[in-house]
Amino acid sequence: MKSAISVTFLCLILLALANGSYAGEIVIYWGQNGNEGTLSEACATGNYDYVIIAFLPTFGKGQTPMINLAGHCDPLKNECSGLSSDIKSCQAKGIKVLLSLRGDTGSHSIDASEVATYLWNNFLGGQSPSRPLGAAILDGIDFDIEGGSNKHWGYLARLLKGYYGMMANQGKQVYITAAPQCPFPDAWIGNALTTGLFDYVWIQFYNNPPCQYTTGAISNLENAWKQWITSIPANKIFLGLPASSQAAGSGFIPSADLISQVLPAIKGSAKYGGVMLWSRYYDVQSGYSSSIKSYV
Repeated sequence: MKSAISVTFLCLILLALANGSYAGEIVIYWGQNGNEGTLSEACATGNYDYVIIAFLPTFGKGQTPMINLAGHCDPLKNECSGLSSDIKSCQAKGIKVLLSLRGDTGSHSIDASEVATYLWNNFLGGQSPSRPLGAAILDGIDFDIEGGSNKHWGYLARLLKGYYGMMANQGKQVYITAAPQCPFPDAWIGNALTTGLFDYVWIQFYNNPPCQYTTGAISNLENAWKQWITSIPANKIFLGLPASSQAAGSGFIPSADLISQVLPAIKGSAKYGGVMLWSRYYDVQSGYSSSIKSYV
């Protein structure tokens, strides 16, 4: 009898481990507040698996591309190239570092080929005499498109994926990610997301009441989540949240509610990837990532 009980108990443990074998990951956006600490400090916390440098907002329409890391460095003085050592330090810890394209002002009517070449030569594995972030090779490009044109993003993603072979020769992979709004389909990058070119999609479940969590009511978020995971051919889908109640107009989920209500409802999804947080500055203030890391 004792042997049978032991075997049964062991089987239950193995089953539990199998069902929970995928440990979710945490993504953080860094770069939009000089008081959030350095990039290397963010990575040193051990809380993040992906750090998204935000943003490259100026590109396309014949403009000279310009990175904007508010309060951290002045690209006009080539100060941001000093981040190269921070990026390499993060990568040495196994953390993936990406650059986010921000499209929310005006019309980004882009020449996708021109933009892809620029990104390859200045941030990925190519060569340029004036790389804005120095010699460090980033792990990929994030699309945070919230306005402007909804065209060409799929083609740009395809061109960037075309560099996979060259990055592989350097021992790296080009990750292509996106941060759409939770209403489905996303108005700006929805068409591009159907191409299957995006590795990870972190969906912003905030500032959108019809598809976000409200206290004690999970159905809007859960229904939207199910639609996204069944409609978008990405490897992993992440739950995008504000890191504090001050980080967004609405949609903040207290850590206790996230752990007890929201995560149990979505973690069983085969495409569940983890949680994306906006942003490092607010996470420093709230400690949100520390409070949820063991449960993601």
